[in-house]
Amino acid sequence: MYSSADKVEGQGVGSAYEEQVSLIKEGASDLFDVTINDWTSKPDIQHFHTIDPTFYVKMLDKKAVNIAYCHFLPETVDESLKIPSPFFKVFSNYLITFYKTADRLVVVNPCFIDELVKLGIPKENIYYIPNYVSKEKFYSKGQEARDAYREKLGIDKEAFVVMSAGQVQTRKGVLDFVEVAKKLPEFTFVWAGGFSFGVMTEGYEELSKIQKNPPKNVKFIGIIPREEMVDLYNASDVLFMPSYNELFPMTILEAVNLRIPLVLRDLELYKNILFGHHMQAGDNEGFVQCLSLLKEDPEIYAKYQRESEYLSEFYSKEHVLQMWRGFYLSAYGEKLGALKKKKSKKKKK
Repeated sequence: MYSSADKVEGQGVGSAYEEQVSLIKEGASDLFDVTINDWTSKPDIQHFHTIDPTFYVKMLDKKAVNIAYCHFLPETVDESLKIPSPFFKVFSNYLITFYKTADRLVVVNPCFIDELVKLGIPKENIYYIPNYVSKEKFYSKGQEARDAYREKLGIDKEAFVVMSAGQVQTRKGVLDFVEVAKKLPEFTFVWAGGFSFGVMTEGYEELSKIQKNPPKNVKFIGIIPREEMVDLYNASDVLFMPSYNELFPMTILEAVNLRIPLVLRDLELYKNILFGHHMQAGDNEGFVQCLSLLKEDPEIYAKYQRESEYLSEFYSKEHVLQMWRGFYLSAYGEKLGALKKKKSKKKKK
């Protein structure tokens, strides 16, 4: 495994990396010895979680199986960070080259496959394996823990708490989150996350002002350690994500482990991964209606708790682990076959 995802706090790529490595170490130790950023070894399989230039050099070793994660496309980066046009073009070309160099590319949402094919990557080299979140790390702690964390945040025990989590940037729908909060003054809204990439963040100036002076019923609690996120979920009633562009948010998988109802923007990408087991809307008025229904109607709230429970079971440890075991073994077998074929051709010459 090669990654620098843990160097930047408060981003989903780091959480996905942590969970995937733990899953393979614990669930496939009979097949693989896993090392992290080991530059001296000559592994059979090299899995690159981030796109560092040093990892690209390592990927040029064609004796190993080279696997790369695709967590974003050029346009998703452009929507998240302010990168000057000439530099963005260089970065975009590098990103595509990195993806093309890998033997296999893994996406966590199937909707990326067609976009990658348009960029010139063969479809047969692209594989879909969803993210996964451990139920041992994200679970319901009970009423006492719920009350204690609310007290820590200065939230009333009886409040209806709507949470979101992620980097504070325009793409994440932070402005809509705040506008919806203004329309529902009797609710409490909490956003966990900050400016992971500082002033480079798209919309930094406007969002920074809002973060420093939010409405009375909105709390921006900044970047908190991932091990503390479970306490925030326990203290919350709904996960509300008005993002305009996502891939497969780790926050969704974390929340459904606690049977928390989801209210999301009606993005195309959710159709293939959530299958309609959530509430959705296309604008702030719709979000207000969804959240109001969840607060006012216990039956609707219970229904969407069950929907979240379904998603939690669908993305279970056993299901995702089996996909990874089969994927790594087939990739290794394919590489061995290709190397033998190449060796045989050389002998004939």
